[in-house]
Amino acid sequence: MHARTPIRRPHPVAAVLLSAALAAPLAAQKPSSTSFTIEQVTSYPFPSELAVAANGARIAWAFNEQGKRNIWVAEGPDWKARKLTAYDRDDGQELTFVSVTPDGKFVIYVRGGDHDSNWQAEGNLAPNPLSSPQPPKVQISSVSFAGGEPKLLAEGDEPRVSATGVVAFVRDRQIWTVPEDGSAPAKRLFFARGDNGDATWSPDGSRLAFVSRRGDHSFIGVFANDTTPILWLAPSTNRDGSPEWSPDGTRIAFVRTAGSGGVPQALLEQHPRPWSIWTADARTGEGRRVWNSPATLRGSYPTTQGQANLHWGAGDRLVFLADLDGWPHLYSVPLAGGEPTLLTPGRGMAEYISLSPDRRFLVFAGNMGKAPEDIDRRHIYKVAVDKPGVVEITPGEGIEFSPFVTGDGRSIAFIGGGPRKPPLPMIAPVDGGKAVAIGEDRIPADFPTAALVVPKMVVFKASDGTEVHGQLFERPGGAAKKPAVVFVHGGPPRQMLLGWHYMDYYTNGYAMNQYLASRGYVVLSVNYRLGIGYGHEFHHADKAGPWGASEYLDTRAGGEYLKALPQVDPKRIGIWGGSYGGFLTAMALAHDSQLFAAGVDLHGVHDWTAERARGITGADSYEKAPDAPAALETAWKSGPDAFVSQWTSPVLLIQGDDDRNVRFHQTVDLARRLEAQGVKFEELVLPDEIHGFLRHASWLKADGATAAFFDKQFGVGGRTAADSR
Repeated sequence: MHARTPIRRPHPVAAVLLSAALAAPLAAQKPSSTSFTIEQVTSYPFPSELAVAANGARIAWAFNEQGKRNIWVAEGPDWKARKLTAYDRDDGQELTFVSVTPDGKFVIYVRGGDHDSNWQAEGNLAPNPLSSPQPPKVQISSVSFAGGEPKLLAEGDEPRVSATGVVAFVRDRQIWTVPEDGSAPAKRLFFARGDNGDATWSPDGSRLAFVSRRGDHSFIGVFANDTTPILWLAPSTNRDGSPEWSPDGTRIAFVRTAGSGGVPQALLEQHPRPWSIWTADARTGEGRRVWNSPATLRGSYPTTQGQANLHWGAGDRLVFLADLDGWPHLYSVPLAGGEPTLLTPGRGMAEYISLSPDRRFLVFAGNMGKAPEDIDRRHIYKVAVDKPGVVEITPGEGIEFSPFVTGDGRSIAFIGGGPRKPPLPMIAPVDGGKAVAIGEDRIPADFPTAALVVPKMVVFKASDGTEVHGQLFERPGGAAKKPAVVFVHGGPPRQMLLGWHYMDYYTNGYAMNQYLASRGYVVLSVNYRLGIGYGHEFHHADKAGPWGASEYLDTRAGGEYLKALPQVDPKRIGIWGGSYGGFLTAMALAHDSQLFAAGVDLHGVHDWTAERARGITGADSYEKAPDAPAALETAWKSGPDAFVSQWTSPVLLIQGDDDRNVRFHQTVDLARRLEAQGVKFEELVLPDEIHGFLRHASWLKADGATAAFFDKQFGVGGRTAADSR
């Protein structure tokens, strides 16, 4: 889960409409040298989809400027940012799959869609958060790097450009192609059964490898031409994926995991998920296993960003990510097989991994710096593909991520920010040195950089002894007794950091925590178990989620930590979060209304059985898991719906009704339960919005409602809950 507007009075006992409250908090705020508005702190431009050309020194990215998303580029040696497109509305249309063609002449991108969803909407409709009478489409476009009008190439998704300038993409579960300049219409490249995607061109652009997903198994196929049958690589009953061509185009490496089936296993226990790395001859399809993971929990298929992160390095070294030593680390193994070499030993993880153009080293984002606080940061590192020896490229107090070596091999392009400065594209010498930010002039003049607080890393323990990290936001001075708020992130495989986050969803959370701190709140962002950044066992905690919700102990510990601070008013502690954070917010209010006096639940899950009942009961098969009845009972008791009778604190519920990650019924159902229980609640429903709100205007509504709700409940800015009755 991650992670919209009629507002109505749900019940006589519920709090009043939000319409007045939405406008109130900013009006009540008294100007000062450290005050700022929600509009100001969320006005940052957010860069994403950073891409580099395979040759030369050219980069491209998408900038989201208050909902107006556009393609930007820069090139060496001056690296001056240039805007290529002119989309001028906050219409909620994503820009994704940005790439620079190998010759550097064009930028290819996708406009529209929801690329962070768990399922497609009914009828495979594209998101329409603006509620436009004309339905949006998911479309691939090309724009000249030198400038000019974008050209629509086709309806479709997941474009991949070949060395010869042909774009392969997915439409209706098939692979299509179109020239990068749009000089000819798109056409279906071939037909194959299954859900086909992950198109990967051979180095010379003459053949295409792809993954064909067929329910309980998947194949990797190779297409050569219209008259040659598709070649299937070592087909089996397993799931094959992540195809990677050898530099000479003769072989393909891929990842293999078991196909679904077999005797149902116990649900309330963790089980290893072994996997292996294979190679196959790209002409005959004959394959062999190069490496097999141990059948242990740590040896299970990795679940952090990029998963296996398979790369074909120089000297025929296959590089991959695994948790074998308890951390998501990089390993390499020779093509002939043997024991893998650990490339990144020590405490800390690797993610956002890319291979240099000469295939001799990797660059990645990680939290393995020398400072104790670096465990809660991300910096850029590089390491050779054949031996350990991690080099830190961006030490300091910043947050850096998404690194790529430029095509000329001289620079590393990445995105970086810090505690006060929001992320921007950056360039640093490949061997380390001063990094230069690109596009600094896009940060609005009234963005409150100097007024932001630098969060402090804090560590505390849950009741079962689990060590938990958090980031504490507090402005010096203020009242002797302050209101406080716990923030819980979504995911749950996420980690909040000591600065602006590398995901747009969580930059909003960081901005809101800064805003609440500016209004006198003490804010604690809790990195609960199931999150990343603290090792395999923390990320894969026992009895968590629907199997016991042990992570709630960390959330409660965060509230207890705030309660123990001498400057915090113990009667004015709130909690808020989105997606999985919404689930934990609801858990806090259902279990501990005496500790948490109010909460804001954005699109949270409230009943695990509604989401997972079929998987628990095995409704489509005779055999059931041996502990299915106990698992179903545990799943029910691991959600807040089971404890609504204990819920007394007021709550604000926020969700878009086109949510494709958490079903909107989760909020509808909870509202009815709270109504029957007589719990005061307010709601902000955003019609046609998705899980991670696509429109900037939607975030402003949600953020404004959140701040207004807490201000009203805790009497901040001269407002109290009674003022709106």
